[in-house]
Amino acid sequence: MQFRKGLTTTQAHVDVPAGLYEEEYARQGFFGRTSHLYRSQAPVGWTDIEGDLRPECLRIEHMAGLAQSDFWEGRVAFLQNDDVVISLSRLDKPMPYYFRNADADEVFFVHKGSGELETDFGPLAYEVGDYLVIPRGTVYRFTPAELTSLLVVESFGEVSIPDRGMLGRHALFDVDVIKTPTPDPARYAGLKGEWKLRIKRTGRFTTVTYPFNPINTVGWKGDLTVWQLNVRDIRPVMSERYHLPPSAHTTWLLKNAIICSFLPRSLENGDPGAMKVPFYHSNIDFDEVLFYHAGDFFSRAGIEPGMVTFHAQGIHHGPHPKAVEAAKDKTFTEEQAVMIDTKNPLHLTEAGRSVAMADYWKSWM
Repeated sequence: MQFRKGLTTTQAHVDVPAGLYEEEYARQGFFGRTSHLYRSQAPVGWTDIEGDLRPECLRIEHMAGLAQSDFWEGRVAFLQNDDVVISLSRLDKPMPYYFRNADADEVFFVHKGSGELETDFGPLAYEVGDYLVIPRGTVYRFTPAELTSLLVVESFGEVSIPDRGMLGRHALFDVDVIKTPTPDPARYAGLKGEWKLRIKRTGRFTTVTYPFNPINTVGWKGDLTVWQLNVRDIRPVMSERYHLPPSAHTTWLLKNAIICSFLPRSLENGDPGAMKVPFYHSNIDFDEVLFYHAGDFFSRAGIEPGMVTFHAQGIHHGPHPKAVEAAKDKTFTEEQAVMIDTKNPLHLTEAGRSVAMADYWKSWM
């Protein structure tokens, strides 16, 4: 059932009447029932915000504790809820122990650095731009070749690949580009000594000591394993004449959350009336987190790699005014960013709050 009242445009995001601002008001992250509101003033034209819903921009690389070399102690959470914990971790030397997360699947995004990830299934060499998806219960160990900075999403539900629907199963990326580990038993054969395995369960730690290396797999088969996917192998969906919703760029499905990848792509150049920047919208069913990895972030002014923006449910957001003007003559975007949308509200940790930019909410004014 569709209704239409007052002054509108026929096609969403195209030929918005002069002097008006289009807002997308939608359920289920742009997939459910939707209306478009045409306003005489932008919904982000506020002069003051008091309370928890104030938009935040975090300089997460400035959080205290990141300089520590210990894998867990050097991981600092900045946003969390009952479904996910979002952290930044730095490693500058090999982990002195193996690790098993018995609480959650983990998605690591390599923001900086390179090295090797040892796992129960075999080793993988990692580099900048890699997603590393480690299922709950997997034994692993990072051995950085250089200082490594990792965006970490702990998911208390299984991580999976989204259904591409009418686009077909090879859209965005063919599953053949996902790398999986191959066991290398020769590298551990004949090793003597003790090895520590640190296990996290319900947030508490148990250390198990072995007289042999716990990575002693000689073979494996099945469909549950570690995944490695580099962003250069993701081929974004594009439309020449219509601005696609962020969910069109979904890379991973989590329990009550999704992870999307915004990557270099052509803009909407096929119709001069088509929007090029993200439309204004009120987060109704999802909190939105955006980690800026690299490139030119055309929808945000004053953003640098390594920053995070957080827009909570219940308050509007959309492009910055300077970004709208700058996008008019652009035909391509070079941005690389990771978006995490959560169905349940996220909460800033003290570490996250400590690196929040006080005046970010004023950037639309």
